[in-house]
Amino acid sequence: MSALAPTSEYEIRIEPLDERVRAFAGETLIADSTRAKVMYETRLKPVVYFPPRDVKVDLGHASSLRTFCPFKGTATYGHIREPNLTAETGWWTYANAVSEAKAVEGHIGFSGDFVSRMEFDGSKLEPAQATPVSGPLVDWLLLEAGQCKSPVELTQKLAERMRKHGIAVTRLSIMISSLHPLIVGSNYVWRIKDNSVSQSTPGHDLLTQDNYVNSPLRHVSDGLGGVRQRLDGDELEFSFPIMDDLKAEGATDYVAMPLVFSDGQINVLTLACDQPGGFTTAQLGQVFEMLQVIARYFETFTLHDNSRTLLHTYLGPRTGNRVLGGEIKRGDGEEIDAAILFADLRDSTALELGMNRRDYLVLLNEFFELATDAITEQGGEVLKFIGDAVLAVFPSGEDAPLACRKAAEAATSMVAALRANDKPLECAIGAAFGSVTWGNVGSRDRLDFTVIGTAANVAARLADCGKKQDVPIIVTQDIAQHLDKCRSLGDQTLHNLRDPVPAYVIDCP
Repeated sequence: MSALAPTSEYEIRIEPLDERVRAFAGETLIADSTRAKVMYETRLKPVVYFPPRDVKVDLGHASSLRTFCPFKGTATYGHIREPNLTAETGWWTYANAVSEAKAVEGHIGFSGDFVSRMEFDGSKLEPAQATPVSGPLVDWLLLEAGQCKSPVELTQKLAERMRKHGIAVTRLSIMISSLHPLIVGSNYVWRIKDNSVSQSTPGHDLLTQDNYVNSPLRHVSDGLGGVRQRLDGDELEFSFPIMDDLKAEGATDYVAMPLVFSDGQINVLTLACDQPGGFTTAQLGQVFEMLQVIARYFETFTLHDNSRTLLHTYLGPRTGNRVLGGEIKRGDGEEIDAAILFADLRDSTALELGMNRRDYLVLLNEFFELATDAITEQGGEVLKFIGDAVLAVFPSGEDAPLACRKAAEAATSMVAALRANDKPLECAIGAAFGSVTWGNVGSRDRLDFTVIGTAANVAARLADCGKKQDVPIIVTQDIAQHLDKCRSLGDQTLHNLRDPVPAYVIDCP
């Protein structure tokens, strides 16, 4: 019996064991054979596989557990339940082994935790020689790949380096799940025919579409194991449509591997090639042994993207970027001149009492959606949703009149959109202009990035005034002076404000 010789390449060798081999679980004989085989695999302990006829325990039924190896194929596991002997997923088998492991196809391997000892009538097994993972591709990953500035660049460089160092890939894809309210993730696909990476960001509806449900991406990301499919034969083990597409393009081999992040999230890396005979064991071995490093690079990009997405989603893009830029301490902020808009849904209590909670939440989200669209279309930013109200800011920069006009235009657009909704809605909007502090307030460990100042208070009070006066939009004189059409409502006494505020109405048709 010979183990693998020291080598820098990933190898598998399967040898017959002509002498008698017996496997025990405690004192129970579970397999006894003179036809067993041993598999030596780089950096792994040797594994003995038994013909099913030589197994002495009831293997029962296969479990739902599947694992994938690009060199051996998809392993199916099963439970062992015998009197005084129980093992969950105690055995596995490769029903459709890939070429490197055909010699053990259909044979039974037992979990090392289940088997207490093995007895050989001949010489004992020798462990495979463990050698360091090394080579130019590994060197590039460790020393240079970290300089890539984006997932697109990393995908491009990874594919080019694979080809440069002997992995004959013609198509490489990386699918990464995202924390995003609109998209399910990002898919980066490199193809040799144009040597470029295309990026797609499908929405969450992808998860129910046939082209995803019946795909290797779904199979792998759902934890169902990886996929290895030779495409240069007549029979395909996997019936995914992409297999037929790739085969028609001349591909000879396809592999989909789990790309696992540190939190357990399963993403997917796929490879295809057109070289005769498909990928070699050494080629796939390089990729297989680098998966953790590749995963960490993409995880870093994903964590940064997720952070930006979550901050933009909950704080808005301007505010989110400021937090990402380091403004994270209480008191961090700046004095700015801005138009402040406060929009409050009218009759919300009656609406909530008149419908079930789910329908009311749908209606409330429609209000927020229409309000946000009107605000962002004019260059404003929603700072927060407060109950059934919206607070937004229009920083003026060097052009205060423009900020005032944009806030007024957002208000009129919002009223029009709400009235045109399937279920027409009304709101009361107040807008004011002035100097505010835009920054962090709160406790030591619970902060809120918002605007503080008289203009914000006045805008909210004018919205209340609009409800009482039964008008949709009321603005201060600072805003009205920059508008073509508005009418005076006179001085208004507002709650918690010492002096009356000259108020103006923007009439909406």
